[in-house]
Amino acid sequence: MLLEVAPEWSVEIDRGPDWLFIRLRPPRHGDTGEIGLAEMIWEKLDQSFCHRVVLEFDEVTYLRSWLVGELVKLHKRLSSQGGMMRICGLSEANADVLRACRLDDRFPAYRTRTDAVMGHRPPQPR
Repeated sequence: MLLEVAPEWSVEIDRGPDWLFIRLRPPRHGDTGEIGLAEMIWEKLDQSFCHRVVLEFDEVTYLRSWLVGELVKLHKRLSSQGGMMRICGLSEANADVLRACRLDDRFPAYRTRTDAVMGHRPPQPR
């Protein structure tokens, strides 16, 4: 299912056993500003009677501060309800943003949706 969440922002939602998979699709030609992403994702999870989500960032070129804030809001809400959020498909630059915010421990990056569901991360070089 493809859902428009703001002017030119959309998300693609897939359902798996016990998980929702949400691929973020930002505008192709620049940022349109902040959107209420955390609330929208929470509503979709609640409608699906599911509290596990994998957010796919393959198409997000730059992780802006408002988007990091939305991730933190969603993580807090899910954690308080016994849910789980995982992230996959981050570019190296976006992973650096999470490291700079000291959120890389809270939001470990997985390569693929399957790795995220299984909790499998490749060993990091020392």
